[in-house]
Amino acid sequence: MSLFPISSRLINKLLIKNPINYCQIATALRPKKSKSTRKEAQYFSDAKRVRTIGGKGGDGCVSFLQLWCNERAGPDGGDGGNGGHVIFQASNDVRNFNHVNSVLKATEGGIGNAKECHGKNAKHTVIKVPVGTVVRNAQGLIVADLGTVELMFVAARGGAGGKGNRFFTTDKETSPKVCEYGPPGEDCSYMLELRSMAEVGLIGFPNAGKSTLLNALTRAKPKVAPYAFTTLRPHLGTVQYDDHVQLTIADLPGLVPDAHRNKGLGIQFLKHAERCTLLLFVLDASAPEPWMQYKQLMYELEQFGGRLAKRPQLVVANKMDMESSASNFEQLHQQLQQPELLGISAKMGHNLAQLLSNIRVAYDRHKAQQQ
Repeated sequence: MSLFPISSRLINKLLIKNPINYCQIATALRPKKSKSTRKEAQYFSDAKRVRTIGGKGGDGCVSFLQLWCNERAGPDGGDGGNGGHVIFQASNDVRNFNHVNSVLKATEGGIGNAKECHGKNAKHTVIKVPVGTVVRNAQGLIVADLGTVELMFVAARGGAGGKGNRFFTTDKETSPKVCEYGPPGEDCSYMLELRSMAEVGLIGFPNAGKSTLLNALTRAKPKVAPYAFTTLRPHLGTVQYDDHVQLTIADLPGLVPDAHRNKGLGIQFLKHAERCTLLLFVLDASAPEPWMQYKQLMYELEQFGGRLAKRPQLVVANKMDMESSASNFEQLHQQLQQPELLGISAKMGHNLAQLLSNIRVAYDRHKAQQQ
């Protein structure tokens, strides 16, 4: 009996077509730690507008040296120190822009002193930002892409130190009484954006149960209430699998019709969704005609432009514990014609384990296609 070797290219094709049959699906692990007891929820900031101001240069000094043997020993005013820069540095220590202030100002340089003592140069203000941060100027143009660790971008340069009167001494002017003031630093405005926010983004209409689903899947604590627009900023949670892979799930604000025209949270919401690798559509199965929600969501993504509507996606029907959900789910399955459509109940915890398995399969399939 002869064995025929199978090429690696054929194996990759088989894995891409049906990864469920050819590889073992990783199992999601339940969190060992309990949820935090903090009352306020921690939101996720994936974009922030900042104003950077470089440090002012130190002023020069006007001074004349007086010795016991020579009262007119000449000018000895020192120069001022240089002002500090404002620098953005990519780091793995931070995940978002919550720690970044709206106004970032560097320290000023020291003033010059007598006996040709120069002022102290100010230290640079280094702000750590997540890896993958895109920096845009006031005109919207990309001026920096911090894609690797320890990569830096000087956002605002500090002013140079002013010269003392010792600098202006010449053969004709032996005792100048002038000095330079330290110039101010640069004043620039930037927009910080994350290129990638999460692997999975929850998309749906307001009050579809997205926050409840994130609360059930992860240790995150988004606000949950029986009314619309409880989520105004993204919330993130992490799911860990038994093969040491972690996937981040983002609870995005609810989308309303005409969002591409900036209605509701509008463009801001769509930019959040643009920074997610996989889109998970959460439909309210108890609502009349839930398939219209999916069509409306896809319409908004297509109108926004780009490749957002072509991202890999999964569809789940939430609130299956309601009475009217069973009949709506059958019609939803007929309308969408999606074999991976899954009915869940985030409130009761039904089918959540299967949902996590489907998310991992879709993520691995997309990752294999990218390679």
